[in-house]
Amino acid sequence: MQLLQIHEPGETPLPHEQERGLAVGIDLGTTNSVVAIARQGKAEVLRDAAGNALVPSIVAYGEDGVVRVGDAALRELEYQPETVVSSIKRLMGRGTGDVKTLGGTLPYELGPPAEGGMVRLKIGKRLLSPVEISADVLRTLKDRAEIALGQSVDRAVITVPAYFDDAARTATRDAARIAGLETLRLVNEPTAAALAYGLDSGSEGLYAIYDLGGGTFDFSLLRLEKGVFQVLATGGDTALGGDDFDHAIAEMFLRERGGRVSADEVKQMLLVARGAKEALTEETDWKAAVAIGEVRSSHALDRATLETIIAPWLERTLGICRQVLEDAGVEPTGLQGVVLVGGSTRTPLVRRKVAALFGREPLSDINPDEVVAVGAALQAEALTAGSDTLLLDVTPLSLGLETMGGLVEKIVERNTPIPVAKAQEFTTYQDGQTAMAIHVVQGEREMVDQNRSLARFELRGIPPMVAGAARIRVSFAVDADGLLTVSAQEKTTGIEARVETKPSYGLSEDEMAGMLRASIENAQEDMTRRLLTEARVEARRAVNAVTSALAVDGDLLDAAERVAIDTAVEGVERAISGSDRDAISAAVEGLEQGTRSFAEKRMDRGIRAALAGRHVDQLR
Repeated sequence: MQLLQIHEPGETPLPHEQERGLAVGIDLGTTNSVVAIARQGKAEVLRDAAGNALVPSIVAYGEDGVVRVGDAALRELEYQPETVVSSIKRLMGRGTGDVKTLGGTLPYELGPPAEGGMVRLKIGKRLLSPVEISADVLRTLKDRAEIALGQSVDRAVITVPAYFDDAARTATRDAARIAGLETLRLVNEPTAAALAYGLDSGSEGLYAIYDLGGGTFDFSLLRLEKGVFQVLATGGDTALGGDDFDHAIAEMFLRERGGRVSADEVKQMLLVARGAKEALTEETDWKAAVAIGEVRSSHALDRATLETIIAPWLERTLGICRQVLEDAGVEPTGLQGVVLVGGSTRTPLVRRKVAALFGREPLSDINPDEVVAVGAALQAEALTAGSDTLLLDVTPLSLGLETMGGLVEKIVERNTPIPVAKAQEFTTYQDGQTAMAIHVVQGEREMVDQNRSLARFELRGIPPMVAGAARIRVSFAVDADGLLTVSAQEKTTGIEARVETKPSYGLSEDEMAGMLRASIENAQEDMTRRLLTEARVEARRAVNAVTSALAVDGDLLDAAERVAIDTAVEGVERAISGSDRDAISAAVEGLEQGTRSFAEKRMDRGIRAALAGRHVDQLR
């Protein structure tokens, strides 16, 4: 849908309205969002009249029908908490089933899901999706930019966590479209931060980006060299950030108050907890009297207690850092620097822990709240000026297909630079098969049920052939935004089917971050299971082939030969039902030996049939 600006009769559009609008960089954050513009390689964060760069990612849907975003929504929290929603980024790309378990702690009241399973929230009298709510935040950022620049703004580079999956990335693009913004590119937040540092200070070499925001954590290793920003490895957690600190503090304060707790009380106490956390960045002690509804209470917190509360989450971030370093084969001493990104990195304990892990003080030359928007703005300028800086991002998790037996065949391995296109040929499993189901999955495990399902589609119209004769070429294409398109083509007929992966919005809270960890912890067990499954699949293929042959040419066998083959087939069936891979292989080998004579007789019959009625001269 296009948005048209209507002018009154006789009113002449301004010159800038006759051209395309400007392109900006947007950091759409869990807690706060920022918009920036870049000119001639220099980025400027756009501020409101009071000089504030941060727009709180909070939206209020008042009974008067007015949508308030940012500080105006914060003010509504005290008087009409039921109309206010925050931290919506955590729900981008998620399904209702994913957040039901969070309903007791997060201040959300769930409504019936949208078509496709996307979660929707009851906010006042409205029923809204995370996409619609995020669109209101983006619209406010767009308005700020237009006021500050005095020009229309209709394009943006928007940043996302590196571990955002396809559903969350698609949801972000949809939100921008609703807000009247064309998304030039989705850039991973760590990459945007590296872009800001690389172009701003001329830094080169190997850098780590430690990005701890309000709702997500990303850690990436990037090589900066001559304007090329290559992501070597990345890791993260889409449900780990400063919000977790706030919830832990708020829950402690709510226990101190006693009694039953409502969702509105949680919303208001979260604001108190965040204020306490931020105060303890500079101070060592904090105390305040809190009035929520008719109940007043007093609370106190010191920095040492805060650090004890948040330590488990910080240890999770450090574990991810160590894994990414191991994946890339990099020692902490091999880095030129560690860049801090995200407001949560202001916490003193975070800086101490990062410094201890890497043996050096982290870099924070650029405001960690603004650095991502700065990088996005630089990329927006490069794209619109036709001088696109080369950003070599990577796929955070492997992409592949389900094959027989529930196995996963990985087509695009994790940490592959994007954009990328890869293809692989597959074939049919059964005689006369005229369709093939394509199941696209994401993850590191060997079996389909241990990974995330992205999309399903069917390729129909395959010519009926014997099993294994058809050639099906399946192609994966991942664009610069990390969005995946899969196509399948049968080579003899040219028939094709394709799908742009828009998976259901269901994603368990720990799935994305846990996939890589689970693959490492279960690597040996997974491979054992895979090898057993492969053996069963090959054994079943052998049984099917023999059964088909017997149905056609079984009359070539005498009674004793038929009994011997039937016995060998039964032996393979028994082995398939067991879990001994060696026994399966031995049974298949026995079947092959037992059917060798039968195969020779079939070949002889085939040759005789081919020569029947033909003169010897015709064979020259």
